[in-house]
Amino acid sequence: MSKQPIGIFDSGVGGTSIWKAIHGLLPTENTIYLADSINAPYGPKGKEAIIALSEKNTEHLLEQNSKLIVVACNTATTNAIGYLREKYNVPFIGIEPAIKPAALQTQTKAIGILATKGTLSSELFNNTSQLYNNGVTIVEQEGEGIVQLIEAGLIYSDQMTELLVNYLKPMIKSNIDYLVLGCTHYPYLIPQLSKILPKHIKIIDSGDAVANQTKLVLEKYNLVNNAKIKSDNFFYTNGKPKVMKTLLNNVYDVKYLKF
Repeated sequence: MSKQPIGIFDSGVGGTSIWKAIHGLLPTENTIYLADSINAPYGPKGKEAIIALSEKNTEHLLEQNSKLIVVACNTATTNAIGYLREKYNVPFIGIEPAIKPAALQTQTKAIGILATKGTLSSELFNNTSQLYNNGVTIVEQEGEGIVQLIEAGLIYSDQMTELLVNYLKPMIKSNIDYLVLGCTHYPYLIPQLSKILPKHIKIIDSGDAVANQTKLVLEKYNLVNNAKIKSDNFFYTNGKPKVMKTLLNNVYDVKYLKF
């Protein structure tokens, strides 16, 4: 069973940022990545729809004998991972904004969260925020329109720059010193964010934390693939394969799959 793949799904191409962190830490693990780009973003869809989409993605990955599933989507994690863990007999790794490290390290006592509507309005996010907002101002900003531009391959477009400037202005005025990226699409924006933000503001995403947790869970359930051979990594999307292939630096093939 250890040679079976790690299954990873996201509402689109953004979760490849999580895949990169996992593959970097666990290069011998076989992986299957599923991008439900046709339904991106999940945020505005409501909890029931998000659960249904997450269930559909999980079924596809289990059909490919995934030994563990990474929900590489903040919105799917905060709205559906509890349901998925109850229904399926396979370990799940979730992802949520890294509020804790930002809140513990801030010197200005103000941090910013850039996330989707579905994440910011979820019960899990609100519970986490309340744990760490004692004495810390958390400036929330919905990144409306960002995911759609990334899925269209318009990361470096004028529209993206305009959106980011408008979203970051209130955070900068609030004197944040940490910006937490609450969507797995957003790490691809770090070059632009770094140009807009003052240099003292640090950017945090959850990629390394998810990779470390994946490693711990594999070890816990004796699922580590110890084979010293090159891993097999498969990528599927129901959107535009070219966009994902570009984000993967054209190193990996991306197949279109209607699901």
